[in-house]
Amino acid sequence: MDFLYNGNDQDLKEFLDFKAQQYEHPRFIETDPIALAHQFTQKEDIEIIAFLMSSIAWGNRQSILKSGEKLVSILGPSPLEYVLTYKDGTCPPFMHRTFNQTDLNGFLLGLQHLYLNGGLQYAFHGKSDQLDEYILNFRSKFIPFLASRSLKHVADPANGSAAKRLVMFLRWMVRSPKNGVDFGLWEHIPLNILHVPLDVHTGNIARKLGLITRKQNDWRTNVELQKKLLLFDSIDPAKYDFALFGLGAFEKF
Repeated sequence: MDFLYNGNDQDLKEFLDFKAQQYEHPRFIETDPIALAHQFTQKEDIEIIAFLMSSIAWGNRQSILKSGEKLVSILGPSPLEYVLTYKDGTCPPFMHRTFNQTDLNGFLLGLQHLYLNGGLQYAFHGKSDQLDEYILNFRSKFIPFLASRSLKHVADPANGSAAKRLVMFLRWMVRSPKNGVDFGLWEHIPLNILHVPLDVHTGNIARKLGLITRKQNDWRTNVELQKKLLLFDSIDPAKYDFALFGLGAFEKF
């Protein structure tokens, strides 16, 4: 389906709806970081693997999956049990780009604290219609267990970060599993406040299609894109992640 944007929003909506439907399919996850979380069935195990996978989801996709397989081998068949019984400093060697053994140790300690005090889902709590509130509430509970060098791996929307990896994780947790990609495990975060994870692919395509005007990939641009996509789908604007990413990563649009 070829498309040349002519300034008509209805035509653009129809094009993006088509592309979103095309790419939100189980075959999409074969080379996506979400794939490894699909190996698990228990809610908490899925949450833990999905969170860790989203945390290392930058760089070459094959490299991400290779590192993810290492994580899965470390945590074993029951990630929740591993987290709950984890002892500080016992983390085996691990490295994914700048995310290393020290970072993983802190992440495991942070997850352990959260699961001993209500769970990861509870940490992402809020009453606002702004997604950054939920992320900031989680961050305040999680980062006390991290080494100072690890703070860079937990994005801070209050400092302008687009928080691409946390936004992606929340898409996985909240959106419906009906199309075989996302998990739909969490119902407390409104579907319509989810953002599109903003990266090179989604940002560039969104600009080419006139969805955003800002040049930076930051939180303000997240908000700009969110407002536009809500005009196309007031219930599930994050579905357009599949369209924008697919057009950029797979079609070189």
